[in-house]
Amino acid sequence: MFNKLMRALRTGHRDERGITGLETAIILIAFVTVAAVFGYAVLSAGIFSAEKGKETVYLGLQEAKSTMVIKGSVIATSDNVVPATKVVLLYFDVGNSVGGNAIDLNPPPNNRCILSYVDDNQYVQDGQWTVSWIGHHNTNDLLEIGETAEIVVNLDTIVAGAPLATPLGINQKFTIEFKPPSGAVVTVERNIPAGLNPIMDLH
Repeated sequence: MFNKLMRALRTGHRDERGITGLETAIILIAFVTVAAVFGYAVLSAGIFSAEKGKETVYLGLQEAKSTMVIKGSVIATSDNVVPATKVVLLYFDVGNSVGGNAIDLNPPPNNRCILSYVDDNQYVQDGQWTVSWIGHHNTNDLLEIGETAEIVVNLDTIVAGAPLATPLGINQKFTIEFKPPSGAVVTVERNIPAGLNPIMDLH
């Protein structure tokens, strides 16, 4: 009888089915936990990417809505001598694109729009400019829908009240970039003709 009892106990110890089931359950739980964490990470990354994409689209729309456009010709005038030796004033008109946001055209020294000038001889990073309003305009300095502003660049005072180091003369090419606080940069790129007239429509 004792021997049978001992054999039964030894047989029971060799039967590890309960332990194997417990290990399997632990492994399954671990797999489920890892899968859940991985799924959450993938889902979070997807949501983050979607939000960033949406922000980019909104920023792009904001930039497009705040765009100025050139309206009409670019006019230059020369100095008041005979024969003329240099270009003194540059004029170009800007308007707000359809559906665009208002753009602050308060001139220097409180300007938010930055004007830079470059030709073969010099680069002016933050040039002086003035603004005059053409046609309908309210009392503020905001360029709004339906308004036209004339930007005037005096090359004799463009460098903090001083003239260009090398005057802009015949057969020269120049570029002006007018940079609003937001939106696309307005670029004016023209060539000075072979002869200077008092007033020139630049092409």
